[in-house]
Amino acid sequence: MQSADITGRSTATPKSVFGPPEHNGYARRYRGAGVTLADAPVPAVIDAHVHLLPGRLTRAIRDALHGEMGWTFEHPTSRDDIEAHLRSHGVKRYFVLPYAHEAGMAADLNRWLLDRAAESEMCVPFATVHGDDDVAAVVRTAFEAGARGLKFQCPVQECGPADPRLDPAFELAAAYDRPIVFHAGTAPMFEDSPYVGIDQFREFVASYPDVRACCAHMGTFEHEAFVETAREHESVFLDTCFAMSTAVGESMDFDPAAVDDAVFEDLAGRVMFGSDYPNIPHSYRSEYEGLLARDLSEAAFEALFRGAAERFLSGQDPA
Repeated sequence: MQSADITGRSTATPKSVFGPPEHNGYARRYRGAGVTLADAPVPAVIDAHVHLLPGRLTRAIRDALHGEMGWTFEHPTSRDDIEAHLRSHGVKRYFVLPYAHEAGMAADLNRWLLDRAAESEMCVPFATVHGDDDVAAVVRTAFEAGARGLKFQCPVQECGPADPRLDPAFELAAAYDRPIVFHAGTAPMFEDSPYVGIDQFREFVASYPDVRACCAHMGTFEHEAFVETAREHESVFLDTCFAMSTAVGESMDFDPAAVDDAVFEDLAGRVMFGSDYPNIPHSYRSEYEGLLARDLSEAAFEALFRGAAERFLSGQDPA
């Protein structure tokens, strides 16, 4: 198999569990240039998509994205700086999502991340594994050490949701009741990758119907198909990171208006706010200001910014 660089380039609608939509002017009260998540009456906001990685790996990812997409990055990358910035915007907890672009690095990366999460009151650590690792051993060790789920950056790791090499990981996720986050969509530059797309994701859902699975970035650029899959399967979640940013049009060819408010209402409890912070070429505020400006019910807002993430972690409806 030809190796990939760090970018992955080759060298029936379920009823919401969060109650009826009771529109009360929430969006009108909380849109505006000075508004942050801290101003919104959503207790304990959770960012479900954050990256904390060793410095060398972060630099490599940023260099590759700059080379491929022309993006530049100004956000800090240390745990303390990341958490200070998230707190300043009203975030109380965040999921930290690692990924390993080559075999042999996942075990050490998971250990590094779990050690830093142990010193934090905000960090909810996930783990990763490469398809050419001793998959069962790496995943079992991570789960026993406290990892709350798995993350796969499918095109970068060259292993998609239907890759049989990952079956031991998926089976352990089912056994430990741990959720999985996939970058399974084709955005921002993976249209030609054989490791992404709705067909592979649907194959995973059919094979592991009880494993909670999130497709990051709203499934862009196949968002309509991923949204429809979420409507059909209670185990399927989506996150908003990057795709719903008000600045996304400056970085890739997608319009957040393509996802209408009905998606957030109909799938309340299974669409999670996420940011991709700190590896975003725009402000953190732009990741949520468009969401706050939507005309959603307060129940849908609460689910988006907290409840869905809690449900994704535990499999239980939040209190």
